[in-house]
This record gives sequence, structure tokens and C-alpha cells, in this order.
Amino acid sequence: MNKLLTLVVLGLTLCTGSTKAQNEVNIGKQNIKVENRRMTPEALWAMGRIGGHAASPDGKHIVYQVGYYSVKANKSHQVICVIDANGKNKRQLTTSAKNETDPTWLDNETIAFTTGGEIWQMKLDGSERKQLSNTDGSVEGFKFSPDKKKVIILKSIPFNDIIQKNPEDLPKATGRLVTDLMYRHWDHYVETIQHPFVFSVDDGSAIAPTGKDILEGQPFECPMEPFGGMEQLDWSTDSRFIAYTCRTKTGREYSISTDSDIFLYDTENGTTKNLCKPADYKEPAIEATKTMKYQAVNAPENLKNNVGYDQNPKFSPDGKYVAWLSMERNGYEADRLRLCCYDLQTGKKSYLTESFDSNVDDFCWSNNQKDAVIYYIGVWHGTENLYAVNWKGEVKQLTDTWHDFGSVQILNDKQLLMERHSYTEPADLYVVTPNFKNVEKTTATQITHENKHILEQLDKPKVQQRWVKTSDGKQMLTWIILPPNFDENKKYPTLLFCEGGPQSPVSQFWSYRWNFFIMASQGYIIVAPNRRGLPGFGQEWLEEISGDWTGQCMRDYLAAIDDAANTLPYVDKDRLGAVGASFGGFSVYYLAGHHDKRFKCFIAHDGAFNLEAMYTETEENWFSNWEYDDAYWNKDQTDNARKTYENSPHRFIDKWDTPILCIHGEKDYRINATQGMSAFNAARMKGIEAQLLIFPDENHWVLKPQNGILWQRTYFNWLDRWLK
Repeated sequence: MNKLLTLVVLGLTLCTGSTKAQNEVNIGKQNIKVENRRMTPEALWAMGRIGGHAASPDGKHIVYQVGYYSVKANKSHQVICVIDANGKNKRQLTTSAKNETDPTWLDNETIAFTTGGEIWQMKLDGSERKQLSNTDGSVEGFKFSPDKKKVIILKSIPFNDIIQKNPEDLPKATGRLVTDLMYRHWDHYVETIQHPFVFSVDDGSAIAPTGKDILEGQPFECPMEPFGGMEQLDWSTDSRFIAYTCRTKTGREYSISTDSDIFLYDTENGTTKNLCKPADYKEPAIEATKTMKYQAVNAPENLKNNVGYDQNPKFSPDGKYVAWLSMERNGYEADRLRLCCYDLQTGKKSYLTESFDSNVDDFCWSNNQKDAVIYYIGVWHGTENLYAVNWKGEVKQLTDTWHDFGSVQILNDKQLLMERHSYTEPADLYVVTPNFKNVEKTTATQITHENKHILEQLDKPKVQQRWVKTSDGKQMLTWIILPPNFDENKKYPTLLFCEGGPQSPVSQFWSYRWNFFIMASQGYIIVAPNRRGLPGFGQEWLEEISGDWTGQCMRDYLAAIDDAANTLPYVDKDRLGAVGASFGGFSVYYLAGHHDKRFKCFIAHDGAFNLEAMYTETEENWFSNWEYDDAYWNKDQTDNARKTYENSPHRFIDKWDTPILCIHGEKDYRINATQGMSAFNAARMKGIEAQLLIFPDENHWVLKPQNGILWQRTYFNWLDRWLK
């Protein structure tokens, strides 16, 4: 249900299996031959997935990570490649079966990376490999200081504050004694947490055997679970200070609060300063089962004390400032991500992107601040484009295309290195040259073509924008994706796509599961509305969903599919289906009892079915508090809370009359698998045709290759059965 899922999924290159198992198979680029020029699950899983990337200090070379997958071996392999900044002279530096990840630059000729849980270095041509760290394989992330004399290393340490250690005389006992909340997170039990350690580096690049834990003795994690990485820490330009992200809470307090802060650690004297809150700040008491959603927007105290999510600090090139992404309100994980800039000398905070009524998703400081202080990417009207902001808070849009940019970093004084993707193009790297006087003259030059050999064998779908009038008279952007070789004289089965989040954008994302390219290639039209509750249309539009999951957002879904069925002659209104995951899965379960026979079949993946059960089953309780308004057992509930529980999908099973496929992962601790099982059981007990695809080893996503293929085959077999 987390809004951060979308961005994480887009760049997903997670390995599967243990390191030892991964080393057994050397998986390289897949030279698959595609039949009939149609995208298939096998073609999708044969694609290389570009991950982390970095420009050399002189801007002449790009190093990047690619993940390759073998369905037969059911494994992935992460490799490192390097390419000239003009897109020429690409070479793969990985030759062994070991995973090599997290590439970065030590200088213009030397690349640092991790393999086998240690930091290594190699030359630009892959030669002169040398192990730098000796941590018994415990490196989980790293970042060298600008002067290369120190390095931050992320390591996991034992954590037994919530789950107690078992007695030593019971070494084979599998039980866990839990004493507080947040004992599970995302897909694992919390028995370790990450801490950043500072290690010294000698002149020969060898890293000292031991380092200083900058959170020594503290029961807090850094980076933050479940998706945080090295982007949550940064070095000052003089290599003395570390800015890092941390939520200084555990257990119950952690589970009901999103209040994280940016801290400044001094490596010379070991002191730490909170940049978000004054020294005399006293945190107000929070009632665990009451929403915090009625905090005043733009309240001076909220802005002064940064009581929401604060994360991803980055120092300015001159070392005078540190900027980070900041949410205003505590308990609201989908609050607007604004750009906060902190003056290290005066302590003054400036919020630079107040005129941009949407999220800042990634940013970088400009080296040449004549036209821009900071470049950033943000979503507006269903696309993730490039923007710039100056010290006056004046925002300038620099690209305007039907694509999503997924990251931004400086290449040189005039150009940026960015990742870009869309519904019809998986991620590749681009060199972007902004034009501040004329946006149309901004250029984006593609320098990697990771999957060209597959894409050129495929016929592409067509993508259209359509503005649909909603039931309350507003205009809603809806993406229409048409099958390859589309014939407007034919009628096609059509799918309503229900987005998750609940506040994640329906922008030009590329997914390796919810992939519109493959859906359209199987002969389906996709209707993907940016319904109420999605970013990119202003904060008012975004927030209309909280406390009203079954109101206007559901009417928006029906407005989109009714518009398509009644006005597009090629949409077959007798062959409509509705599909979705997470909040999209919840939407499907709700629509199953309220669709007035519009749909012929449903597919719900990892969706919430029983909101009363969901309230206490999920691990991040701030989510339920904000979205539902209150606990289901409180008698003095708000009207929104009462309406939420009264309209839970499980209360409308008596109206279910349509075949449904339920999919769930048993390691999904965000929305527990009992939700999907309950929905399937209820359908079958009613005599409704239903299937349950359950994955014992998957979480909120499906990550393993063979499970991914099984997911796609089951998905399309179900749709074909009822819509073809």
C-alpha cells in the first residue's frame, strides 16, 4: 500500500537466492528470439534491468549495474558495465558468476564496487582488481568521502529489543517471543538493523579492519526500513561531516509515527546534531489508535520541527547547505515531498518547491547555479519530468514528454545523467542537456540500449491520453493503451487498471509484472485512470482519498471504464475486466460487490479485503490510522472511520457474482496473505468461479523468475478464459 512502491519497483534489480547459490550460474545477456513479434512473459524476463549508475568525476564515462535473469536456473546475476558518456565503447566488466554491484568512482580511472559482501576496486577496463575491505562479508552498502580517506559502510547488527533471544539451552527452538510492535517489516522479522560505520582508508585504498558505528548503542536503524539505501546518507564536501536519515523510535512509537529526521555527524569529535528539530523540542504524545490527519497544513510548528518524513540529504557543492526531501505532517506517508534546504551556518530552513503542487522524487545540486540551484524530477499529469528551481523558489519545467525520468545526477556543468522509461520502453540511461529559454530545445540523448535486440523484434502498443469527466464534474486524465497493430474497426476486450498506493501515480512506469506492453500485446485494451488520490494533479486531488476509499475514487474508476465502453467503438463493453494490486487489489474486491454487472472477471493481487483485520495485521500502523481515521473498536469514531469499516469489501460478498482470481504472497507483511485467502474462500463458498495463486516465498511483489512467469501465465489464462 506504500506510495514508495512504484519508484522502487521501477528500478528493481533484486537478486534471488543466497550469495552462494547465485555464484553457481553465470547469467549473461539473453539473446531470445521472439515469435510473431508479440511480447511474452519469457521475453519480458529476458530483458536486462539497469540499476545503479554513476558518472566519472570528469564526466567522460558512465558505470552502471545490470541485472540478468535465468528462468531455467530461477536466479539473477548482477553485472557491471561501463560506457563512454557519448554512448560509445560499451563493455561489460564482469566475467565471473559472482554478483558485482553498487559501482561508483574513486577517480577517473578507478571504479569501486561490491562483491561477496566486500568492497573491491578495478580499473576502467576491468583490470587490476583489488579487495579493499575485510569485514567477513558484511558490507551491505558503502560511500567514500570526497577526499577518499574515509568510507561509510552499512552493516547489520543484532537487534533483540522487540524479538527476544531464545534460551541458549534451546538452540533448535523456532519460536519468537515478541514484546512490542514492528517485529515484522515488509517481508522479514526484525532481528537485525542496519547501522552506518565510518572506516578509515590508507593511501593505497585499503580499508581499516574496524570502523566507528555512528549510532553505537542506539536501537535505531539507518537507513530506514524497508527500502532505504545509501541515498539516505551523504558526505560533506570537506569530508568531515555525514548527514544521515534516522527515525529515533522503536516498537509502538515507530509503528504509529512517520517522523524521521536528518542528523549531522562530526567524524572528528563524534558529536551529532539534529538538523530538523531544535535542541529543546519535546515530542507531543500520540494516541496510538487516533489519526493525526487533522494537523494543520503549512503549520509553522510542523515546518519548524519537521515532524513528517525527512530523508535523502545531499550537500551543496560549496558545502554551505544540505538539502533533503521533507514531508510536513506526522503519520502521513503520502504527504507532499517538498525540497527543504538548510543553511549550515545560520540554521535557516528554506522550502524551495512550494509553487510545485506535487512531489519531488529525486534531486541533485547544480554545479553552475546561474539558471538553477537544484534540478529535480517530479510527477505532473501522469508523467515524471525534469524541473529546476532557483533560490527564489521559481520552478522551471525543462522536459515535457510522455516518459518517466527515474533519477537525476550531474554529468558536467551543462548536462545531466538520467534514467528514463515509459509504458513501451524499459529503463535506459540518457544524457540530458537542459535549455532554460526553450523547453522544446532540451535534448535527451539515449546512451544505453540494453534491450534493443529484444524491442526491435516486438510490435509496440499505442499510448493515448484521454480526459474523462468524473461524476462530480471534474476532468480526469486516463491513459488508453491500444494493442500492437490496432484495428479501430475491431472490438477488443478491455481491462480497467486499478492503481495501488493508494497514492502512487499512474505515470509512464515500466513494470516487470504490471506491464502494459505485455497486456496490450495479448490483445487487450488497457484503461488506466489517474483517479482521485493520485499525485500530479495537486494536493487537493491527492488527499480526497484518505478516509474515503470507497467514495469518489471508486466513482472515478467507473467513470473511466464507462467512458471507454460507451464512447470508444473498439472497446467491447461485453468483455470488460478489472485488475489491480495492493490498493488496486482492494479496489477490485470492492468493485466486485458494486459493479452492476459491468465486468466479466476480476484479478486482485495482494489486496486488502477485510479492513478491520487489516487495521491490526499490517506492520506500519500509521498507515491505517491515517487512511481509516481510527481503530475499528473505538466507539467515538469519526464519520470517515465508520464509513470506512462499513464499506469494507468483505461486507459485500452477498453481491459478488463474477469470477475472480486472487493472488497473494505469504511473506507479504504489509497486507497479510490471509486477506487474499479470505477473499478466495468467500467466493468459493458462494459458488463463484475463483482461483487462488499463493506464493509461500514471495512478499508484496513477485521477484523470482519462475514465480514471475507463473504469475503472468496464470494472469492471462484467467483473462483469456472469461474475456476471449
